[in-house]
Amino acid sequence: MERLLEVMRALRGPNGCPWDKQQTHQSLRPYLLEEAAEAVDAIGEGSVPKMVEELGDVLLQVAFHSVIGEQEGTFRYADVERAIVEKLIRRHPHVFGDREARTAAEVLANWERQKEQERGPKPPCEQVPRALPALMRAQALQEKLNYPQGSPERVREALEAGDLGRLLFEVVALCRKENVNPEVRLRETLDAICSENS
Repeated sequence: MERLLEVMRALRGPNGCPWDKQQTHQSLRPYLLEEAAEAVDAIGEGSVPKMVEELGDVLLQVAFHSVIGEQEGTFRYADVERAIVEKLIRRHPHVFGDREARTAAEVLANWERQKEQERGPKPPCEQVPRALPALMRAQALQEKLNYPQGSPERVREALEAGDLGRLLFEVVALCRKENVNPEVRLRETLDAICSENS
């Protein structure tokens, strides 16, 4: 990681790249979203070289923001690394502590309890990032709100009412009932359509 940070410091240094030097945390937000999406695509394709490349692009975003923070005097990469290491240890007391968790469901329940203890209670809609893709956000909100799993009847009702937003929301609920990730399924469908039309 140190070599990557050195390269970023050079790119943002006095003799560095004009584009890199003018970037801010705010201006880099779309690139972080884009790079994360491209990494998801590469993982979906199962291409190891693409995964390596795209995960490197995600790591670049971490380095970029860390160097900006370093230059502003707000935080350094070491702070980012320390924060995630401490969080992983705190959120895995079944590995690093004395709590037991035998199933993945128990681990997730412990994770959510620990998160609420650390951050304090928040309304469900504030617990889900607004920047998530809409299908992912809808799924997470439904889970936080204990929204009932979907049914073909509710999908039909929304369609007949002409409420396309509610229709999409109910389709997400139906995906939850079928134990299907709506974001992943739609991405796979789009890939299949693109393959058929290329």
